[in-house]
Amino acid sequence: MMTNRIENYLEELFPNPVCELNFSNDYECLIAIVLSAQTTDKRVNSITPKIFGKYKTLKELKNASLEDLEAIIRPVGSFRKKAFYVKEISRILDEDYNGKVPTDREKLSKFPGVGRKTINVFLSEFYQMPAIAVDTHVERVSKRLGLASKNDDVLQVEKKLQKKFKKEVWSRRHLQLVLFGRYHCKAIKPNCYDCQLVDICKEKKKNI
Repeated sequence: MMTNRIENYLEELFPNPVCELNFSNDYECLIAIVLSAQTTDKRVNSITPKIFGKYKTLKELKNASLEDLEAIIRPVGSFRKKAFYVKEISRILDEDYNGKVPTDREKLSKFPGVGRKTINVFLSEFYQMPAIAVDTHVERVSKRLGLASKNDDVLQVEKKLQKKFKKEVWSRRHLQLVLFGRYHCKAIKPNCYDCQLVDICKEKKKNI
């Protein structure tokens, strides 16, 4: 089956897939994921040590100067919005959740800057809960390889991937698809010549 072939290739390329964001606890994980929207993990990793090094607790972070946070976050883009998110997430966690990030999806969805993709990544990465987060890489790869249709929205892509992959490997497949899209099946100049799945790619005629 095509799905089995894709899974085997992902296993060959990424036998030990890991999230490339750096963090040391639950709230650092959540904030790093929020900061990663529309930018690279590498850029996020360049600023999170500055944030969490200067503001070592949620109480310090919620009381941080918005202007100072904006200055630190500026390199990752949308810095005003993201600085506000960081302060508000810190405040809510400190005041309403005793400093611990909840695992309840409905509660998480009420945090500013936290959408379905962020929730899926967080629950999968920090709590090892089965989830498939559809970011730009996962969406692109899924559509190119025929795991989803061209006009599917991100929720439709997620639901289709959930059906194609066994639940126990959802988180693993998510990471592998992200890494495959990031380093092989790139948006611009994908490595089609070296790809063992090029014959099933929906865009192969454009790229080779």
